[in-house]
Amino acid sequence: MTSDPAPSTGGTATIAVAIEADGWSGALPDPEALVAEAACAALSAACPDLGPATISLLLADDNAVSALNRDWRGKNGPTNVLSFPATETRAGESPKPEFDGVPLELGDIALAFETCQREATEQLKTLADHTRHLTVHGVLHLLGYDHVVEAEAEQMEALETRILAGLGVADPYAAEKLGDD
Repeated sequence: MTSDPAPSTGGTATIAVAIEADGWSGALPDPEALVAEAACAALSAACPDLGPATISLLLADDNAVSALNRDWRGKNGPTNVLSFPATETRAGESPKPEFDGVPLELGDIALAFETCQREATEQLKTLADHTRHLTVHGVLHLLGYDHVVEAEAEQMEALETRILAGLGVADPYAAEKLGDD
């Protein structure tokens, strides 16, 4: 299934969502609204002074994300979420558009249906909550957040947890924290 990108606006952000895998619409009542709400929540929390901005979000299947992963990252196989930032932004900074009056293109995010669904089941989470989490995670990557270095990972996870709590989603890292004795 392919749908034209359906822009959803939240504040000054426009989230263009394209669904290219049938599973998303069959498994979630309104996947476009769900990811747009999560993306806007992430933008509001991470960059409250961000001006007009756009994000393109693709709800794909494992095959499509696997091809993107191979072509752009040199890695074989699908992954749950891929982020392709259009700006070089450091965590905690609000990116600015190149030209006044032109919305800032933050980048693209792709989610893989089968991988997301499998992970949600394995982690005893709903697909909706896991999708919200991965959308927030992807947006934070577009805003310069990363999790390669432990201190940065802790900062990113804390922000994700706070954003998700505002969306009514339980801490996705709670099980890991219990094992940190």
